[in-house]
Amino acid sequence: MTKAGRQPRMDGRVVVVTGAARGLGELLARKLAARGARLALLGLEPTRLAEVAESCGEHAGWWEVDVTDDAAMAKAASEIRARYGRVDVVIANAGIATGGPVEHSDPRTFARVIEVNLLGSVTTARAFIPALRESKGYFFQVASLAALCAAPMMAAYCASKSGVEAFAHSLRAELAAHGVDVGIGYLSWTDTDMVRGADQNEVLRQMRAGLPFPANRTYPLEPTVERLVDGIVRRRAHVYGQRWLPAMQLVRGLIPAVVTRHARRVMAEFETRWLAAGGDTGLVGAGGAAASAALSEPDRRAASAD
Repeated sequence: MTKAGRQPRMDGRVVVVTGAARGLGELLARKLAARGARLALLGLEPTRLAEVAESCGEHAGWWEVDVTDDAAMAKAASEIRARYGRVDVVIANAGIATGGPVEHSDPRTFARVIEVNLLGSVTTARAFIPALRESKGYFFQVASLAALCAAPMMAAYCASKSGVEAFAHSLRAELAAHGVDVGIGYLSWTDTDMVRGADQNEVLRQMRAGLPFPANRTYPLEPTVERLVDGIVRRRAHVYGQRWLPAMQLVRGLIPAVVTRHARRVMAEFETRWLAAGGDTGLVGAGGAAASAALSEPDRRAASAD
């Protein structure tokens, strides 16, 4: 990470951030605004988005939009281009999570995680690729340690993050000839609303605490985001929120066997305790609550029309 006061600037460049209402997306927006970027903030929580936009200065705007809605995302992309004249960077950050064994998972919630995390990134890319081709810009996909190290009771989240990693690799190859770069961000457990929400479930919290060091720690948000922003500004292909994560790339082929061997010893107990505690299959954290509300909105509209 570069020294304070010597970071490369983003003066005048237009950056789109999805999932910008809180957590990682919010701090990414603030850090990029501090480096001179103009921000377009997308998310589901209008009050929060307005607050974040105000904190980012006069060159930040916000759009309430569901990243899984193709028509709404296309409309937002058109409005952003009309307002700013260009788009230089798109950060696909929107993400949600649920926990618990697959056997006992709620099908709709499980599917919603895949839809938001993976298909939402696809929708985001599809909406903004024309603008990125014009600017020869940069698409940054937020992935996770979960793309490198799948874990039990996190199947939906791990599948979605493995999916966005593969998607970003494919997109990089497709767009290289057009001068568009694609980066992937990896981060371990970081102090966000989503991780804190997951930790409210005692079984999930204890299972995570039992992971081998350093994967059992929760890392502070500020230095994690600083590392991501440095990578985004430099348009890197791979960006790591914690310094030890590149080593995971080297051993990722060995990880499934190690995880399975550990899970064989402890998983039955954790599953029993999770079921005894009520088997919560909901989306975690405040962002999960917003995604649940968005999922329920069509049902409410249909009911009111009956």
